[in-house]
Amino acid sequence: MTRVLYGGKSASAEAWRDALLALKPDLNLVMPSDNYAPDDVDIVLYEPSGPIQDMTPYKNVAAIQSLWAGVETLLGNETLPTEPPLLRMVEDGLTFGMTEYVVGHVFRAHLGVIAQQADQAREIWGTWNPPLASDRRVGIIGLGALGRDSAEALAQLRFDVSGWSRTPKDISGVRCLSGEGGFQQIISESDILVLLAPLTPETENLINAKNLAAMPKGAHIINAARGQLIDEDALLVALDAGHIATATLDVMCTEPLPQGHPFWKHPKVTITPHIASVTRPETAAKTVITQVERFETGQPFLHKVCRERGY
Repeated sequence: MTRVLYGGKSASAEAWRDALLALKPDLNLVMPSDNYAPDDVDIVLYEPSGPIQDMTPYKNVAAIQSLWAGVETLLGNETLPTEPPLLRMVEDGLTFGMTEYVVGHVFRAHLGVIAQQADQAREIWGTWNPPLASDRRVGIIGLGALGRDSAEALAQLRFDVSGWSRTPKDISGVRCLSGEGGFQQIISESDILVLLAPLTPETENLINAKNLAAMPKGAHIINAARGQLIDEDALLVALDAGHIATATLDVMCTEPLPQGHPFWKHPKVTITPHIASVTRPETAAKTVITQVERFETGQPFLHKVCRERGY
């Protein structure tokens, strides 16, 4: 019987156990505190902040299933075995939670909520009206599971949506761009730019001074991916110069954001504490059980990470 080792945070262990066993009561699930032999583990459920950091003893595992959407920290673990596949967490709770965050903050930027709140604080009766959604150009950087769902939802709400990915994609209602030319097009045309790309050597500091300058004056940025996608110093300069209207940041280069950081009190910046979307055991357990059952029936695993690309 497939032996699955839970390697997530202890605070979530009971919720994961309940959710997994509810779907597969005969699951051979072990916890780090249990008496087990690492050589007998088939699948490791891995979380970078969990108790299992040294993966060296798990040389016989068939797969390592990440419990997070991002895998850059997992890939940075030098003790990882080289052979078994690494699996991304793709599940409805993560996807829908991210889409809700993105749609909410796109509307917040679209409707000018930050500017209206500033007017209210100064007791100014403003007269600015937002355009219709169909006249607002929204760009999504990253068209994986999270980006695709967000793009489709915004298109359904009548926004003019474009999406960019490393390789060509085809999404109904969304203008799909790729490659360097497509990237320059999307940043130059997006009134609201949403970052949902993975962190790789190619995407680090993707939104730098040069690319910020290429964006339309008065554009808005929403980053729900990784803080390192943005050159934070360059963003502050663009905000202070008025070229970028607002930035909504769920992720920062240093987390928690240090006391005294300029983002905390910047009038054009909204900070959320890395809560755009989280892995929920009650929904993510289905993905884990699907992977276990595919292993047991000789089918290939889903959502494999390409170690060379970094996602």
